[in-house]
Amino acid sequence: MAAAPPGSQTTRLQRYWREWRGFVLFIIIMLLFRSAIADWNQVPTGSMIPSILEGDRIVVDKLAYDLRVPFTMVRVARWASPERSDIVTFESPTDSKLLVKRVIGVPGDEVMLDHNRLTINGEQASYTVIPPTHLTGPLRASSPHILIASETLLGKTRTVMTHRLRRSNTPSSFGPIEVPSDHYLVLGDNRDNSQDFRVIGFVHRDRILGKANTIAFSLDYENYYLPRGDRFFHDLL
Repeated sequence: MAAAPPGSQTTRLQRYWREWRGFVLFIIIMLLFRSAIADWNQVPTGSMIPSILEGDRIVVDKLAYDLRVPFTMVRVARWASPERSDIVTFESPTDSKLLVKRVIGVPGDEVMLDHNRLTINGEQASYTVIPPTHLTGPLRASSPHILIASETLLGKTRTVMTHRLRRSNTPSSFGPIEVPSDHYLVLGDNRDNSQDFRVIGFVHRDRILGKANTIAFSLDYENYYLPRGDRFFHDLL
């Protein structure tokens, strides 16, 4: 076969490939890594305040529960299931948008919310109010209008927020209701401002993409996008 003449289209493509193949392979590997192993997601809303603030970039472990074929929802192997209080990312059952919420009920649980007070399998959560003097940053600035408390139930403790002047269309009560097989009940830690189970219903196991463990870094949207240094590499509880 005759060699391509100098300056031909084939020769130029070969030259471009030699010059850029390392970068192209790097991009492909990075995309595969982010799709199936780990990713970082921006949090654009306040539905998980006080655990996650608007502007936080969370690290998502996509191998926490299973292994997927990259760029698909096909599972190759499964070794764990989400547990109560895990913060998970998933595709919304209503519009497939990527959401971040906390697992409250696992399959078989009976869950009830009564004026933002949680009960699972007949056991009521206990609440300890966190004084405004113990809050920092934007939480402390808005403390006259919010109530932040530690919620402890079934051996798990998390921090939740409710609004003193409640003007939310999200119901503060539901149930008791049983979580179906292969489904999970998720709520936002910002209980009066979250598009969670009360809006989207139960989340099927196959829609869950991974577990959020850490905040990689954070930008303050209300302060010229300056970094929040105290939230860098902050563990999520």
